Amino acid sequence: MKTNVIVILMGALLSSCAIIRPGEVGVKRTLGKLNKKVLKQGAYGYNPFVTTIIKTPTRTVNIEVKLDLPSKEGLNIQSIISILYKIEEQKVPVLLEDIGENYERIITSVFRSASADVCAQFLAKDMYSGKRGEIEAAIAKKMNEILAQQGIVIENVLMKNIQLPPGLARAIEVRLEAEQDALRMKFVLEQEKLEAERKRIEAGGTRDAQKILSEGLTKEIIQLRSIEAFQRLSDSPSSKVIITDGASPFLIEDN
Repeated sequence: MKTNVIVILMGALLSSCAIIRPGEVGVKRTLGKLNKKVLKQGAYGYNPFVTTIIKTPTRTVNIEVKLDLPSKEGLNIQSIISILYKIEEQKVPVLLEDIGENYERIITSVFRSASADVCAQFLAKDMYSGKRGEIEAAIAKKMNEILAQQGIVIENVLMKNIQLPPGLARAIEVRLEAEQDALRMKFVLEQEKLEAERKRIEAGGTRDAQKILSEGLTKEIIQLRSIEAFQRLSDSPSSKVIITDGASPFLIEDN
């Protein structure tokens, strides 16, 4: 009998205690009325007969949505998209009061509307190529404009998988390859132009140096240099045979 009483008391005690874990908050609801105080990490006691504690995650949560996105050409593009969101702690009571616990349904509804509005402004190839990040950012911004006042923050919208019609996908791939080839050829031509310019400048410098040298070698300077050469030879201790016409010496060393 005593054991049964202990078990009943333990059950009652456990049923009247809530544990709020990291990454979530709690809000008490007593007789249908929400308490504005936000309960953070820890243990909290309550009367289970009249009160419940609603736990709401505040960490980043991922929702994956599959839908057809409309393009500017009027095509429907099959896609799988991740919505990363979190709830602001202090706005949890307002969120629960205005929307309720099933707020993810509101997030997906807002996403469908925002994605349709944004994607209809872009071509199908934009979703498949370089403008994907721009589209994702535009959808997230439009969703935040609607949901931020409820305490829902859209951190990212990620277009994980885009399935274009087969013919269109191949056409886009061919076009992208052609654009890459054109960019590569442009780079090669620019390098060749730079190399040609370098050679032209180098040739011009050589020509200018030769011109300056030829202009500076007058008859008098050549004669002076010959005299200086003879003078250095005469100062040398080794014997030499010099054959000259008096203008330019020819030197034969005597070993």
